[in-house]
Amino acid sequence: MTIQHPSFGTLSDDRVIIFDTTLRDGEQSPGFSMNLEEKLRMAEALSDLGADVLEAGFPIASPGDFESVQSIARRFSKSGPVVCGLSRSAPKDILRAAEAVKEAARPRIHTFISTSPLHMSVKLRMTPEQVLEAVANSVTLARQHTADVEWSAEDGSRTEPDFLCRCVETAIKAGATTINIPDTVGYALPEDMTRIFAMLRERVPGADGVIFSTHNHNDLGLAVANTLSALKAGARQVECTINGIGERAGNASLEEVAMALRTRQEALGYKTEIVTKNILRTSRLLATITGFDVQPNKAIVGRNAFAHESGIHQDGMLKDRGTYEIMTPESVGWTTSSLVMGKHSGRAAFRDKLKALGYEVGDNQLNDAFARFKEIADRKKVVYDEDIVALVDDQILRGSDRLRLVALTVATGLHTRPMATMKAEIDGEEREGMAVGDGAVDATFNAIRQVFPHEAGLRLYAVQSVTGGTDAQARVTVRLEEAGKLVDGQGFDTDTIVASAKAYVHALNKLLIKRERTAPADMAGADSTAA
Repeated sequence: MTIQHPSFGTLSDDRVIIFDTTLRDGEQSPGFSMNLEEKLRMAEALSDLGADVLEAGFPIASPGDFESVQSIARRFSKSGPVVCGLSRSAPKDILRAAEAVKEAARPRIHTFISTSPLHMSVKLRMTPEQVLEAVANSVTLARQHTADVEWSAEDGSRTEPDFLCRCVETAIKAGATTINIPDTVGYALPEDMTRIFAMLRERVPGADGVIFSTHNHNDLGLAVANTLSALKAGARQVECTINGIGERAGNASLEEVAMALRTRQEALGYKTEIVTKNILRTSRLLATITGFDVQPNKAIVGRNAFAHESGIHQDGMLKDRGTYEIMTPESVGWTTSSLVMGKHSGRAAFRDKLKALGYEVGDNQLNDAFARFKEIADRKKVVYDEDIVALVDDQILRGSDRLRLVALTVATGLHTRPMATMKAEIDGEEREGMAVGDGAVDATFNAIRQVFPHEAGLRLYAVQSVTGGTDAQARVTVRLEEAGKLVDGQGFDTDTIVASAKAYVHALNKLLIKRERTAPADMAGADSTAA
């Protein structure tokens, strides 16, 4: 069976479209907000990864969201992935989304409405007939602005089967080219997804001419299992995120779905366009941007994913890696050896190392990164790949910060109350502060509050070493909360106190972005978890 699609042409039955919603659903996670520069960098990484569709945001949500979607659409105005904007069924939402994505080479409007009895009666306060009318009107309006329209049945997995069939039939007749049935609250079991998609393909007229999509949340830890079950029942688009980030417990993890399809290709029989060797690089970039590391035992991208400590396992690995590895570390971007750089390494070797790690940098960025590399190499005996990734990401991701740390001096010791003196720039203006505290970190944070007064409360302070040894770079994560807004910042340095200051300042910069992104009044009470 083949399907003709306006954005992808003729699609064979074994082709799976990867719809990445890291920039929309993923960013809705508390503390995961990104500024425009970070979103653009993430969008380019997702394009390099081979994602077919980027859901760039929810344009009606705020001026900042609109600008992000529009900027990503412009970035891919000549070629690249489909750029998608989310909208509710209201005309103003759809028109806003159409305006945001119109400059993309391949634009898509993704419109949704709730279809479950609970959502219709409590959230929408609409009758089933009113919902059907909204489905028809919203898809019809969207098709007037783009040939590629996706329609989603929010809370589809808890929707009555007969009504779900009526909604899908209505959306197809109105011109939807992709039909998404999300498990919005992560309630479904794999057999539920099989039943739903098989039913729709069998009962709905015109179902053989559209792409069915699956979007699964991970509240019961079943998102990937549900995704694979939906594919086996006829879905051909997977909605997922890097590292599985998203509302509540997150979404189906892109890297897990992609590697399951690749590793078990003989059993599943599907293919994607994902460049798997870029998976780890993309995962680490997202972790650096958001300040959230994946857990060590996370499948595919966790640092223990290819580690073997058991003696029995190690013995088997020495004889044949296939005894305990079902895929190679290199296939997803891990390197077998990372101990190659030191203080005597030159600029050419450093550039080659950056390229091997997935970084393409200009001359100015290379010069800055190389200078920082030399500083670290003078302090450390060996510079690992992880150290280089940390210093480059730390440099690039701080490029547009309004608040910058210029200098920091901390005096502490036994029977001495710690004192921190710091200098910072705020929108180009230099300020100085000095404060004491219960410890060196507390004094540093108090000094930052003097330089940049704010009411945000500290909700998390975590320190992790990037590599081993007493000279390892520290990775510090700081979480701040202000008026219900959560932001996370990260800082890297061989000095833990300096890394802490960088993380706190990074979090404040994200808080400034949150303040600027004030939602308009018409979004009050809106729910963008649709899909």
